[in-house]
Amino acid sequence: MSIESMTGFAREEGAHEAFSWRWEVRSVNNRGLDIRVRLPSGMEALEIQARDQASKKFKRGSFNLNLNLTAAPEIAGYKLNEDLLNHVLAIAETVQAKTGAKPPQVDGLLRLRGILEAEEATDSDAVRRSREQAMVKSLGSALDKIAEARREEGARMLLVLLGFVDEIETLSGAARTLAAAQPDAIAARVKNQIAEFLEASQSPPEDRLAQEIAMMVGKADIREEIDRLDAHIAQARELLASGDAVGRRLDFLSQEFNREANTLCSKSQDLELTRTGLALKAAIEQFREQVQNIQ
Repeated sequence: MSIESMTGFAREEGAHEAFSWRWEVRSVNNRGLDIRVRLPSGMEALEIQARDQASKKFKRGSFNLNLNLTAAPEIAGYKLNEDLLNHVLAIAETVQAKTGAKPPQVDGLLRLRGILEAEEATDSDAVRRSREQAMVKSLGSALDKIAEARREEGARMLLVLLGFVDEIETLSGAARTLAAAQPDAIAARVKNQIAEFLEASQSPPEDRLAQEIAMMVGKADIREEIDRLDAHIAQARELLASGDAVGRRLDFLSQEFNREANTLCSKSQDLELTRTGLALKAAIEQFREQVQNIQ
């Protein structure tokens, strides 16, 4: 048996020539599939590929795909800033004329800030495509990691959910046992109530008494609710064993569980049965809360 959680986190790093990057992927529960991609300026072309990868791998969840990019610019060479050089030489001539100083030397001129300017290498289309492919592949690895994290979390949640199903089954069985005693308890209570309003010399008509008891027993009959609870329990186990994306169906099933438990409590004519019904509702609510995070 295997189910998948919708919660997870993964990080994947990569590098290509002068660029390095880090993908961070987060996933939380969501009714459908929601994918949000945050990319550095100039990398917008990756968004479609990122969304496509995530949508092919997952069916439900709210995903945040963040790309952090670091670029160490490559130096293709240097160029001479002739305007700045001419301006410096003009100043040097003026100073030389006034002071008789020696002309500036080449090595000194070249050490001046701004005389030589570094030229960054320009990526070719082929290099850029190769880098983007490496980034997409790196994202695929991050998505694989988060899928594995979701499966591991799902395996832990499966044990919890099966525990709640077992608890619901136990409480349903207890309710069935308690319900079997309801007709006798109702009959005794009705007789006592009628006796309180009648004089000792009078006795209630047997046929009227039987009608009242039969009506109350019919209204308090919870056998159908318990039968449906048993059917829901079997279906829950079947869904959990399927290994499919069953989160929505389990959510719907938990609503059906709750509906039967509510009806059981409303029909109860016995304090102990009411307590069992309330415990049943509590177990169903805990089951429903866990189901919210199942894909």
